[in-house]
Amino acid sequence: MKKGDFHFELPDRLIAQHPTEYRGKSRLMLLNRQTGTRSHRTVEDLPEILSGPEFFTESGPPLLVFNNSRVRKARLLGISEDTGARCEFLLLERADGGFAGASPSRTWKALAFRAKRRKPGSRYVFQAADGTEAARAELGPLDDGDDSASGPEDGGIRPLTFDRDIDDEWMEHYGHVPLPPYIKREDAPEDAERYQTVYAEVPGSVAAPTAGLHFTNELLDRVAAAGIETAFITLHVGLGTFLPVRAEDVKKHVMHEETYSVGEETAAKIEAAKARGRKVVAVGTTSVRTLESAWKNGRLERGEFATSMFIYPGFRFNVTDALFTNFHTPESTLLMLVSAFVGREFALESYAEAVEREYRFFSYGDAMLAV
Repeated sequence: MKKGDFHFELPDRLIAQHPTEYRGKSRLMLLNRQTGTRSHRTVEDLPEILSGPEFFTESGPPLLVFNNSRVRKARLLGISEDTGARCEFLLLERADGGFAGASPSRTWKALAFRAKRRKPGSRYVFQAADGTEAARAELGPLDDGDDSASGPEDGGIRPLTFDRDIDDEWMEHYGHVPLPPYIKREDAPEDAERYQTVYAEVPGSVAAPTAGLHFTNELLDRVAAAGIETAFITLHVGLGTFLPVRAEDVKKHVMHEETYSVGEETAAKIEAAKARGRKVVAVGTTSVRTLESAWKNGRLERGEFATSMFIYPGFRFNVTDALFTNFHTPESTLLMLVSAFVGREFALESYAEAVEREYRFFSYGDAMLAV
């Protein structure tokens, strides 16, 4: 299975550069794996769709599972003390490890853009909007043994040690929303709200679990009023989700570990739904990877763990019965996951129809619901 087997042509004009004017006003493509059919609705129709016979079966209503990870303002713009050049970093996780909520640390694992040009010991100044100094930091050596050592724009993973503790509050004040590189603009005030789900709760992600961006509180209320149950897991989106596949042979790609958590209440809801034969609808690929990673011997493991699970065609799904997701980039692990769920040919045919109908793609784009 080759990386090129998951390629498709996408005009730049279909890559959404801004969110819709109002959250939840996106288009929705419905896929039925059994019949091989597609139809077209809107996200606002979800309560009606989920109440239909494809989802609300004799066993009962579906269960929607959301990822409640919160995006950090983890993108930092620094100034080199040596050259005065602007430098960009993405803080991934505390170098001392730990789940979100752990004590602040001065050293972070950072994705340093154009990292090979930056010498160990280089120092950087980070400023507030008014030009006052917010922090200083020193860059450590490139981890050449790390598979992520060549990231976006020739980036790499480096330890970045600050002169003070860096925590979520500091990032909220001095960091930027980590918009993906295919959004060709700087982050704007609207992104602080719109690149975050309305139910985001646990800080720790460096990219949004974008399927959830479509949901409003009003839509969630309508889902609940239709008798549809919801549950929440946490997976902090990191390199495992967004780094590109570089190996031509898909099976040789190695996913980076991402931290996830499953609570007792959520696990009990999902186990009860599976036992009764109700459909479990994963909202987003991160929810899928969490559910499938945590499923052990017919039940969900409770607690905090890490996963490097890579889902591509041939994978056997144990928990996920339906998938609500966005349209993803060509040759990405996310498209490979969708292809594993609906079949590669059906996935690519559906993407071709989405292009023909001018759906909006990627993080701020339209959605798909496959069952």
